[in-house]
Amino acid sequence: MESQQTQEKKIIFSGIQPSGHLTLGNYIGALKNWLKLQYEYRCCFAVVDLHSLTVRQDPKELRRRCMEFLVQYLACGIDPKENLIFFQSHVHTHTELAWILNCYTYMGELGRMTQFKDKSAKHADNINAGLFDYPVLMAADILLYQTDLVPVGGDQKQHLELTRDIAIRFNNLYGETFKVPEPYIPEVGARIMSLQEPTKKMSKSDENPNAYIALLDSPDVIMKKIKRAVTDSDNEIKYAEGKDGINNLLSIYSSLTGEKISDVEAKFAGKGYGQFKTEVAEVVIESLKPIQERYKDLMNNQDYVKEVYTTSAEKALSISSKTLRKVYKKVGFVPKA
Repeated sequence: MESQQTQEKKIIFSGIQPSGHLTLGNYIGALKNWLKLQYEYRCCFAVVDLHSLTVRQDPKELRRRCMEFLVQYLACGIDPKENLIFFQSHVHTHTELAWILNCYTYMGELGRMTQFKDKSAKHADNINAGLFDYPVLMAADILLYQTDLVPVGGDQKQHLELTRDIAIRFNNLYGETFKVPEPYIPEVGARIMSLQEPTKKMSKSDENPNAYIALLDSPDVIMKKIKRAVTDSDNEIKYAEGKDGINNLLSIYSSLTGEKISDVEAKFAGKGYGQFKTEVAEVVIESLKPIQERYKDLMNNQDYVKEVYTTSAEKALSISSKTLRKVYKKVGFVPKA
């Protein structure tokens, strides 16, 4: 039986879509803080592989990326004893609840989703029903676990608002069924920008591999990418307006070493950009080294990894099935014998 302390912890659900590569920006901006958060909340981390199918995927590549993402989260320090870490497709209640919620979601609501419009423009040859409908699956992901809080970036706020609307609509029709989730804005680390376009956020789906540092990049690759990072021509290592490239490298160095930016500026006063870039790269390499070593160990221990995601999926199914049974009863289905 769970302790009272565990029961009192609020539930957080976070779905990770396995696209591109987890980056240094993901690590500094979010993952480092999730390591603290995981002991304060009951966290569900799902690799939302079903959502990936809204765009065409190479099956082998998708399978590889799903596994890599899950293992990288473990390598960064997400504790499977404290959290659920599983593949969405392994928990069938997600799709079952999504169908029910489809019947309580309006076409007009889905048509207003900004991401649908954006992705339709990018994938004009594949505007499928799943692309239109995936905010409902996202709602099911969240509502299944009676989630209290959902970490959201700007691109997902609209989807969470729809989730709340669906939950409230269902509750008004059938009585209290779903907990209405709230957005959670966690403390975040520095906002890490693209190495090639430092006015843009570093993206795991950037088509230019020189724009980001992937968590699994080798030391040689990291050194080359940092040395190619866009800076400016005045050769002064100072955080200032108009020096976006240097500001970004200072933020990376400061975030990974814990040193104040003013102290970093003083350390490199009078030194050139070449030396500064080399030392930034060395700090990144050393910071990612334990993650990469842990990642290799885990990839060589597939039995353990399988045990983690299988056990988590079983627990997720047990928790989510309670919600689904309640929903089935409310809408009038005959209960299973």
